[in-house]
Amino acid sequence: MEKKLNKLIGLKKNEFDSFVEFGEIKLREAHLIPVFKPGDEMALTSVILSSMRLIKEFRKTLLSDARIMTGGKIYVYTEVVFSQFPDARVDGLLIVVKGGVIRDAAIFEMKNGSSVLEEEQIERYIQIARTHAIPRLITVSNQFVSEPTQFPIHIKTPKSVSLIHFSWSYLLTISHLLLFNNESNIEDQDQVEIMREVVNYLESDKSGVCGFNQMKSGWTIVVNKINAGTHLRASEPETHDTIISWQQEEKDLALILSRKLGVFVNSGELKYRGKLKLRQEDDTRELINNHRLYSVLNVKGAVSDIRITALFDKRAIEMFVSLKPPQSKTLRGQLGWLKRQIDNCEKKGDTSFSKLKSELLIEIALKNSRTAERVNVTNFETILDDIKGREIKEFKVLIVRDCGKKFASRTKFVEMLESVTI
Repeated sequence: MEKKLNKLIGLKKNEFDSFVEFGEIKLREAHLIPVFKPGDEMALTSVILSSMRLIKEFRKTLLSDARIMTGGKIYVYTEVVFSQFPDARVDGLLIVVKGGVIRDAAIFEMKNGSSVLEEEQIERYIQIARTHAIPRLITVSNQFVSEPTQFPIHIKTPKSVSLIHFSWSYLLTISHLLLFNNESNIEDQDQVEIMREVVNYLESDKSGVCGFNQMKSGWTIVVNKINAGTHLRASEPETHDTIISWQQEEKDLALILSRKLGVFVNSGELKYRGKLKLRQEDDTRELINNHRLYSVLNVKGAVSDIRITALFDKRAIEMFVSLKPPQSKTLRGQLGWLKRQIDNCEKKGDTSFSKLKSELLIEIALKNSRTAERVNVTNFETILDDIKGREIKEFKVLIVRDCGKKFASRTKFVEMLESVTI
């Protein structure tokens, strides 16, 4: 075959097959039961791509997240080598065929375990995508981002190629949510069973899929510097380590909470959607100037966002939700209303609530006042006499966890933060 492969989009599927037959493209079909060793990156690639082909709801969710057209039939392949790049093997290729023509496509790069994405390799894959007019490069690793359109490393990309990133925990969370009894249920029972098998595979110790369990090494350095009164600089690697660690742990918290609640929990503020660099710059300024870092978790149907603050100078974690009191009630009525909400939580939460009750505080924000009143949840009604004649603007139900020396520990900090949130 003398004809060379150029643009993939617009190519007829039978022409694509001819290119494969004559060696212009070398590839293997992805299979749900791979022949690779468990934990091998190619095994994970094969399982995930096959699952997308076999499970309608899983396919629709991930294609939508990656902004790939959802109409048409998908074909998935592993170990892909294009003849113009004989030394570069792409982990995966997905094409969408409609009317016998390739309408959309993406190439995949997978990393598992402690392996991370490398700039040089990503640039090489971008070149492959540009050469063959493949509009997307999708990466999957144990690195976390707030949303798929963010990318874990800074890299210059042409307008013709979009970078999409999923963490393995994100894919696992989507799989779990599709098995919950909710509106996103998988309809076909056979596909439900396939999804269960995929979850079992991803949760296996041998799969190489893991959550975020340790802050980067710079975290401890930054905590100790702040408590020693040393000024931080944005250019220092430990400052960057701390920001990245915080943002990755934020996303991992959201995914863990999603799996427990059965609804997807978003992380990060809306103003940072698709703007990872801006988020990192703002977090860096906040850390250097105020010795604090903030996170926001949004739970569908919850009364408010969950807001979490790491207080480096106090070595403490603060977490709160906000409640607006009914304005039609008197001051006493508003306090009584809040008590009923807490009592209901105690009944539903049972032992889990009782463990946290001693740490729970109520913060009452008063109109025309810069300061707020804080009191323990067990006796917050006693504050009535102190605020008579004032107007309540907002209640905050919060936990302040003093971490002590554990705040500087890369692993124990993660454990403490997750124990407060989850």
